Amino acid sequence: MSTNVARTQDGWWVENDGRLTRIRTAATTTRELLADRPAIDKAAGAPDPEGPLLESTGLLSPVTTPARVVAQMVNYRSHAHDSGFDPDTVPPAFFRKASGSVCGPTDDIRCPDHVGFLDHEVELGLVIGRRIEVGSAVAEDDLAEVVAGVVITNDVSARDIQLTRTQFYESKSYPTFTPVGPFLTLLDGAELSALERLRLTLSVNGEVRQNSTVADMIVKPARALTLLARFQALDPGDLLLTGTPGGTALKAPRPLVEKIGALLPPAVKWRAFFKRQADNPYYLKDGDVVAATITDPVRGIDLGQQTNIVRKPVRAAL
Repeated sequence: MSTNVARTQDGWWVENDGRLTRIRTAATTTRELLADRPAIDKAAGAPDPEGPLLESTGLLSPVTTPARVVAQMVNYRSHAHDSGFDPDTVPPAFFRKASGSVCGPTDDIRCPDHVGFLDHEVELGLVIGRRIEVGSAVAEDDLAEVVAGVVITNDVSARDIQLTRTQFYESKSYPTFTPVGPFLTLLDGAELSALERLRLTLSVNGEVRQNSTVADMIVKPARALTLLARFQALDPGDLLLTGTPGGTALKAPRPLVEKIGALLPPAVKWRAFFKRQADNPYYLKDGDVVAATITDPVRGIDLGQQTNIVRKPVRAAL
């Protein structure tokens, strides 16, 4: 049975029906908390009817930093189509995000002054529960041994940095570009084996932009962890973002436009591309409210709702 764990300035809590029960632990990091599972289970087994109300509590990211934050690129079939790739041939790929980009589930997303095209990517995050050594192979049946639980994440992206500089690390690593939470949802083996039932939804100002299940994922978690472990060890408390469904603001240009663009010098091509993108109303604007959920109502799994407001600097008129 899933357990929702929350973090505040005052410590760690188990959430139950909108109330929080304190976890009696000395843990200050996610890694330390996961090593104190008896304390979590004790709090989950004895809900405090007088505990703080969730709605009146300021929540922090349940994934503490510093930690490794790794992400999968183009890992949903719908996103591959949006990006102009064949989902049957797109190669598995990973990139790192700075752990300084992690923020809480209700923190503002702060857009740097030089970024003009800000995009959203709701993603299921896997929180590692046991060290995975380089060279390890993770089978589907082993997932519960190495993954402690899951979180809602948003891989916020500065598209003008990402595309013109082919710079994923910078474009996705500015402070507040990885909202996490509200909960770290701890899952058992049966629940982890049914991750494909989870539905990811993201809305902007109440308009649904992304809506898909994990079943649309190309490289599933066990294989992803095996591929990642070819070159990267992971420790308890580390975070793997597993890709986003279709529905982001960025879409691949039409085939004819793409062919013409390939003939242009890079500077000219990108100027033309972003001139067209300037008319795209789906990039995030100042004051936009971005809400994300991940749920499986049949199994009663609910990772909560992440709600962040976009704050973009006011640009002086020319």
